[in-house]
Amino acid sequence: MPSTSSTITPVIPPVSAHGAESLVYHVVLFLLSIVGFVVLLRIPRAFARFWRPSEWLNGHILWHSSLRSRSRLKKRAKTYQDDGLSESTSVKEAKEGSTNDSHTLYYTGTTAEHANDVAVSYPPHMSTCPRLLRQLVTLHRIRLAPGFSISQAFVMLFYFATLSYAGFYKSSPFSDPVRTGWVAIAQLPFVFALGTKNNILGMLLGFTYEKLNYLHRFIGRLVIICANIHSLGYFYKWSIAGTFRQNLQFSFWGLLGLLAVDFMFLFSLSIFRNRFHNVMFYSHLIGIGIAIPALWMHKPSMIPWLCGCMGLYGLDRVVRLLKTRISTAIIRPLPELNTTRIEIPNINRGWRAGQHIRLRVLSSGLGLFGWTEVHPFTIANVSGTEEGLVLLAKKSGRWTSALYDMAKTSGYTEAGHGHRVKVAVEGPYGGPCHAIFASYSAAIFVVGGSGITFALSSIQDLIREDLAGRSRVKTITLIWAVQDPAALQPLLPLLVTLIQSSTYTPVQIAVHYTRAHHGEKPTVPRIPGLSLTPGRPRVAKVVEAALAKAVALGAGPKDEERISGMLVGVCGPPGLGDDVSRAVATIDPARRDQVGGIEMHEE
Repeated sequence: MPSTSSTITPVIPPVSAHGAESLVYHVVLFLLSIVGFVVLLRIPRAFARFWRPSEWLNGHILWHSSLRSRSRLKKRAKTYQDDGLSESTSVKEAKEGSTNDSHTLYYTGTTAEHANDVAVSYPPHMSTCPRLLRQLVTLHRIRLAPGFSISQAFVMLFYFATLSYAGFYKSSPFSDPVRTGWVAIAQLPFVFALGTKNNILGMLLGFTYEKLNYLHRFIGRLVIICANIHSLGYFYKWSIAGTFRQNLQFSFWGLLGLLAVDFMFLFSLSIFRNRFHNVMFYSHLIGIGIAIPALWMHKPSMIPWLCGCMGLYGLDRVVRLLKTRISTAIIRPLPELNTTRIEIPNINRGWRAGQHIRLRVLSSGLGLFGWTEVHPFTIANVSGTEEGLVLLAKKSGRWTSALYDMAKTSGYTEAGHGHRVKVAVEGPYGGPCHAIFASYSAAIFVVGGSGITFALSSIQDLIREDLAGRSRVKTITLIWAVQDPAALQPLLPLLVTLIQSSTYTPVQIAVHYTRAHHGEKPTVPRIPGLSLTPGRPRVAKVVEAALAKAVALGAGPKDEERISGMLVGVCGPPGLGDDVSRAVATIDPARRDQVGGIEMHEE
């Protein structure tokens, strides 16, 4: 008989349930290895951040101490005046264009003749990337939407592709719905880690929690999708087999967990997140309180993942409790700014310039449940001052309006005119993280409206560090965009003080306004270094001018024979950050290299 032959097609067996768990576990290890690699790349910058032992105490926890004598700085200023130049004279020279002379005097006079007076110790400067990769940094700043960069899109796309591989490799959600369930549960620890204020991943990577919040939302949505695919796959199988009702009775805990996470997703949509933040917050608490026990009962093998989630959440709560201070604040209204000024004298140490706190006002004056609300505010001054911690709360919503109305009822206290209230202050958070503002050769701050608080604290810190011989910055520029020019009046004395107190580094302040009452053209006193201009600021022109000034000053003792880059700090609405990012991107690469690179920090 003739022999028959048949072609045998190999069948690739699907991954078993245990194999699915193992596959997802190894995908998680792959993601953690990527995080570890980035952490290694940023270690030099982290070490530079703690260049002085005292830096270990700043930026982590708020505290109070008696103010030390500033005799050393006063002595330095007196020595400078004894040499024949007063502080006002040096400022005047800087504003009239003799900037090079004033800097030469600072380098040759202060660092050489008066070396015994102040021990100069310039901070180390670590760039975010090598010179060869600076063009990639420019590309990653391209905005696809307001506040959303191309680098964020790339990270999200990479993450989505990785989880798609974990969910669908040799698997179909209709025949193997268990796989997407494991993907969902394995990503929960990432969601918890990225959603906490004391973010472990952010601490390691050198990013603040708000910079990684977009990943928290994105991964959370992927978890929701995977959980629903997992459930729909089983619903499909049970319907085909005709056992839907019977199986649904035995999957009560899984269904409850699904409803809990869907409940959290519904109230995390932008309409609730932006307009009804407390609704989103409490819905998350309720959802977590239901989802964790339900998933624990649903499948005991998920307990290690759930323990990781609870550990991260519990650690965050403990740290937040340790970072909370109960104190008495003095609130005063600033009508020109439509803002409430908050002073907390009993907290005067522990934060870095640019950081923010979360404030809870423990008073019934804000309504029946006003004391339950917590609001973030950027700290408006530097640490170690007599006035303590200062905040500016712009009147922009129900809670801040009630706070402003309470401040208007202020009377006389031992600290002057104001209203005393009990507050709970949690922080500090955010800020420059691994960046050292004083390590750059030039600094520009572009802020809008209440974002001036970020610039004020940062510039005050740079001036103080410069007077102590711990700053490389040779030129400081502030661009403040406001709607009403009247907003300048309450801060005018402080801005003038910044200009006059910066003895060695010239400060230029330009205020731009977009509207004026009855077509009037407002004016300000003729103060060198301060201007008031109608219209939106031309950021690209300002950046180019500051760059040219830094390059013209050239390398010197502050730079250790090289220019150490230019910082561009931004604080304001997302549109302002987009405008500044585009302006920085238009700078010619050769010009960027001349100044040592341009780095942006958005607060």
